[in-house]
Amino acid sequence: MRIAVDVMGGDNAPGAIIDGAVLALKEYGAELYLVGLRDEILKYLGEEYKNHPKVNIVEASEIINADEAPVNAIKQKKDSSMVVGLKLVKDGQCDAFVSAGSTGAFLAGSLLKVGRIKGIDRPALSPLLPTLRGNCMIIDAGANVDSKPKNLQQYAVMGSIYMEKVMGIKNPRVGLLNIGAEASKGNELTKQSYDLIRNTGVNFIGNAEARDIISGVCDVCVCDGFAGNVLLKTTEGVAMTLFKLLKDEFMKSLKTKLGAMLLMDSLKNIKKSFDYTEVGGAPFLGINGIMIKAHGSSDAKAIKNAIRQAKLLYDNKCLDTIMEEIIKLGVENTNEQT
Repeated sequence: MRIAVDVMGGDNAPGAIIDGAVLALKEYGAELYLVGLRDEILKYLGEEYKNHPKVNIVEASEIINADEAPVNAIKQKKDSSMVVGLKLVKDGQCDAFVSAGSTGAFLAGSLLKVGRIKGIDRPALSPLLPTLRGNCMIIDAGANVDSKPKNLQQYAVMGSIYMEKVMGIKNPRVGLLNIGAEASKGNELTKQSYDLIRNTGVNFIGNAEARDIISGVCDVCVCDGFAGNVLLKTTEGVAMTLFKLLKDEFMKSLKTKLGAMLLMDSLKNIKKSFDYTEVGGAPFLGINGIMIKAHGSSDAKAIKNAIRQAKLLYDNKCLDTIMEEIIKLGVENTNEQT
């Protein structure tokens, strides 16, 4: 498998990106295409990898910064590491692209340079949220703030396929984010989406309230990008606040410090479950190529695991299955309308 890596994207680029790519090479053996400023890549790349048969350096003279307007940046900086990496996938030279760069530019570039899977109306950003019963995919988490029922129907199918083929969850439970569990609850979007999702063949458990997502009521949480982004960031904020409150409480006295020492292993396990580096990144599902958006502050471990995600998507033929199911879904929808 050939994976393009945006070496210049992210807060810790290029050092952490290159280190993570090398870790992935050692562990997974995928062929790497390191995209960015050649001098910077050679500066951080170990001597043993400069002439490695599975390490290719692809020159890109420009960098897209986080504060740039996404669409303008993609159109104007044609020799940026982001655009060059996307073109490697578009042209078939690489099978996947991993970047910790600007999320907006990544999404815009994926659409403009690579394009959607035939039949997919709107692709979705799909991060994993830790819950009491494992990870739950939030789809969509911000790519589309305005969605249609058809979009949510497709999200349900794509999310179910990903969680089964990549995360290994048999017959994943799919829930529709709503303000109540009853089928009659919600706005017009959720009411219409409910019936469409129910008829897709996925393991649809019905509506799911936000408070139940973190308890693990479903493996896939379907929602529009606005609600999904609010859910994700609220949960992240609550988690960070709780950890800070615990830390402050444990530092109050000698007694509480001793208690913290006794609980240290358990506290580390809890913190690990909320550690984004364990997952690595969020797939951008619906694009006609494997796209993994790594966190902007990714370290080497996060990049390694983002590359692992790309490899799992490739090895399990996830895109092929999505294409097949979307074609079936289109036929079914057509039959229902006739």
